[in-house]
Amino acid sequence: MPVTLALDTATPFLTLALAWEGGTLEISREVGRAHAERLADATRELFGEAGLPFRADTLVIGTGPGSYTGVRVGASYALGLGRVWSAPVLGVSTLEGLVQGSGRQAVSQDARKGNVYSAVYDAQGGVVQQTVEPVAKREATEFTATLDGLPHHQDTPPSGLSLLRAGLAHGVREWQLAYL
Repeated sequence: MPVTLALDTATPFLTLALAWEGGTLEISREVGRAHAERLADATRELFGEAGLPFRADTLVIGTGPGSYTGVRVGASYALGLGRVWSAPVLGVSTLEGLVQGSGRQAVSQDARKGNVYSAVYDAQGGVVQQTVEPVAKREATEFTATLDGLPHHQDTPPSGLSLLRAGLAHGVREWQLAYL
């Protein structure tokens, strides 16, 4: 199995994951706005902890929605590594990192001023299989009122392994960043 690195800097959390033939490893640390200061060292530490050389065959980036600077820090770093390593950089929505387990579920992140960025997905094993409601900015109380008992993962740290699996399953090479 080739080595895959996933990263997300769209939220207050620095989220990283690695997958390789020998296993998987992920971290999610609250860093506030210090992504630029912590991303490179945390990535090298992750490879070191896995006992792997600092090189991946594929990268997956969480494309937001998120803070303007945070999203751009992660995307720039991933694109730089992708170029140096001659590896593709696949993009998926950061909201896919909030998906847990299997079944239909709602996910959302605070978009300020009473709004959320939200989506509803059908998932299997923590990977989105179908988008029921696409990512959109919605009024928070209006969105939660429509859930009718659906599991709702709100403002949780993204899972690096969920992003990684989503990227490998359906990540796109022509992605765009989404800002708050």
